[in-house]
Amino acid sequence: MASSAFIPASSFTPSRARVGRAAVSLPAAPRAASAAASAAAATTTTPRMATGVSRNANLAKLQAGYLFPEIGRRRTAYLASHPDASIISLGIGDTTQPIPPHITAGLTAGAAALGTPEGYSGYGAEQGTPALREKIASVLYGGSVKAEEVFVSDGAKCDIARLQSVFGPTATAAVQDPSYPVYVDTAVMTGQTGEVDAGRGQFDRLEYMPCTAENGFFPDLSRVARTDLIFFCSPNNPTGAAATREQLTELVAFAKKNGSIIVFDAAYAPFIRSAEVPKSIFDIPGAREVAIEVNSMSKYAGFTGVRLGWVVVPNELQFADGTPVRNDFNRVMSTCFNGASNIAQAGGLACLDAEGQAEIGGLIDYYLGNAAILRDTMAGLGFEVYGGVDAPYIYVKTGGSSWETFSAILEQAQVVTIPGAGFGPGGEGYLRLSAFAPRAAVVEASARLTKMYASKKVEA
Repeated sequence: MASSAFIPASSFTPSRARVGRAAVSLPAAPRAASAAASAAAATTTTPRMATGVSRNANLAKLQAGYLFPEIGRRRTAYLASHPDASIISLGIGDTTQPIPPHITAGLTAGAAALGTPEGYSGYGAEQGTPALREKIASVLYGGSVKAEEVFVSDGAKCDIARLQSVFGPTATAAVQDPSYPVYVDTAVMTGQTGEVDAGRGQFDRLEYMPCTAENGFFPDLSRVARTDLIFFCSPNNPTGAAATREQLTELVAFAKKNGSIIVFDAAYAPFIRSAEVPKSIFDIPGAREVAIEVNSMSKYAGFTGVRLGWVVVPNELQFADGTPVRNDFNRVMSTCFNGASNIAQAGGLACLDAEGQAEIGGLIDYYLGNAAILRDTMAGLGFEVYGGVDAPYIYVKTGGSSWETFSAILEQAQVVTIPGAGFGPGGEGYLRLSAFAPRAAVVEASARLTKMYASKKVEA
């Protein structure tokens, strides 16, 4: 495929669709949608004038639309031709449960304060309020990081892009395969990659670290080339695998040996329940010299729409010339960001007091309960199932084309999933199921999948 994160814009076309350069069978486009498109094309007669500005060649490499909107388009197209269908989404990892009362009260109080002379505040510090940075350092890291090393933001996705602007186009990068699409996409947009290799479905000059069931979803680092950056997510999206202390110790040692920087995505750390799984890369000795940690309140507290995250850049982390990485990241944040919303930060403070922590614990337990239902359902049907223990994602080995399986489930069970191939070539033959759905929807989806697959139960 053209990118581990991108599907070609023409991918929902009659009878056949293109995923990267390889064609797979997909449902035909609904007639109503096709007719509307034809009518629109017929009425567009005004010629368009091109400017003299060349297109960004790095964006041109992407050749497609972002994975998750593409899933939404296919769902919309299906509904256009099946208007009475009742679709259940186990796809995009968006939370569905309301923000709990104590945390909501914090958001409300933050908003109300802006309506008073004494409570009003305008632009905030680019790193976030001192109170929130102190809370993050003490409550979530137990004092192992300093408040001055915490950068409060509007979420992990934006932070990854901003970090890429710190490292620039000459940096080399390694990513897990499969992995969250943003790591690959930002590397491409920053200019760190070559063209896509159609045969492999991977970008030249980008190091892919295979994470498979056979290696426990942890890469064989002896076979990974040296790169400047190593993007690593644990618990992982999409596989749901959580790296052990031993594995992360190996990763830190690998980075130290090669003089690399780990960009560690810990967005799903709150879902960790296994004692042997660290919640932070900074639980590993020596990590402060070679790692940055990205995290978010999105899945932690249902802040996917509120937008609040943070990055930890340790003081010890330096470029080859001795310049602290933190200094350059602060410069980028000062230029490109005016600070997280003061209302969101008020909510963040409520998340981190005792009552807020108890409410968040209830949310996490709810979603992990959903994950257990989905995991048991798919395992009971004979599939190999991974994740769902320390992560809200269930990774199911289905075999064959994951896009064809996605389409079959949509057609036969009216359930939306995510094809593993959308997370990179290594995801082919798998589906990701999300536990971020209402409990009733998870139970109903499990019943539909059971009905669909029971007659052709997979042999264990």
